[in-house]
Amino acid sequence: MTFHWFLSRRVRLATQMWKHVHKILCAQRDLLSAEAVANVEKGIAAMRQTIRERPRKAALDEGMAELEKVANRWLKPYPHPSLRENIEVLLVAIAVAMGIRTFFLQPFKIPTGSMQPTLYGIETLDLTDKPDYPVPGLVGRFFDYWFRGISIKHVVARADGRIGQFDRVPQKFLLFNLRQRFEIGGVWHTVWFPPDDLFAKAHMLDSTRIGKYYRRGEDVIKLRVISGDHLFVDRMTYNFRRPKRGEIVVFETRGIDRIEQQDQFYIKRLVGLGGETIRILDDRHVEVDGRRLDASTPRFEGVYSFAPDQPPVLSRYSGHCNGKTLAHENPFAGGGAPLFPNEDVRFLV
Repeated sequence: MTFHWFLSRRVRLATQMWKHVHKILCAQRDLLSAEAVANVEKGIAAMRQTIRERPRKAALDEGMAELEKVANRWLKPYPHPSLRENIEVLLVAIAVAMGIRTFFLQPFKIPTGSMQPTLYGIETLDLTDKPDYPVPGLVGRFFDYWFRGISIKHVVARADGRIGQFDRVPQKFLLFNLRQRFEIGGVWHTVWFPPDDLFAKAHMLDSTRIGKYYRRGEDVIKLRVISGDHLFVDRMTYNFRRPKRGEIVVFETRGIDRIEQQDQFYIKRLVGLGGETIRILDDRHVEVDGRRLDASTPRFEGVYSFAPDQPPVLSRYSGHCNGKTLAHENPFAGGGAPLFPNEDVRFLV
């Protein structure tokens, strides 16, 4: 039977037919009479017997015609069968996708550049002060987005006035930002597929922009967005082993003290494990239980490849900085390491 299934298209069609009739029978078994169930099962058995013993064109055509007659007589007709079939396939596909996302792989985009050069996040450049910067046409934008990962969000005021009402968060479609709107002079303006924190990235919330009066034709938003990395996060491995130092992990911020953005996902490199004592040295290296991490530590080669004679603000890869180092070499850092003010402070994970 298997041999004929590979060689004959009609055998495959007949097999598909009896399986489809069997599927409908299983769905309607509790609604059908015993006589109807028996007759449909008899027709399915006859079709399978024909496929096994006489897989010739005439016999298969006769068997399929007879099975179709039996099914039409004893099975209950479905209203709108094509629509029902398509909806069923769609629901199964959604269930499979959600199952994969929940238990195996989950898609993520990198929102910031804090993990560079390992992972590149979304980068934006406000161009409102660059009126000569060329904005490509529709075809140019298409190629820039699909081949270079660059998109331009360009909105010109269509009326005179100040920004009034606006959407604080973008409207979403499934997992994607669909649009975000704001009103100027009674006219609503729309940004399609906006990045997260659109107004902040476009500097519209700065003190110089709040309350600004726009003239018709003036640039309101002119933002260059470079797409970051998109990746699948493995949700299965840590069910079977513990995390290892240096691995990149994703964690939820809900319930973590000192993190302002709750209910967010952070993507970071794992440094300290449970039960270990951590401190950040003044030379921008981490010490774990008295052992200093450096560029020879697996998975930290890029983190500690900075020039030691350059301050963090000038060095591309700055290692790990405590509060003292940040304050001394970058006074505008704003206390970026509250748990590690200097190298004398140790933190037990």
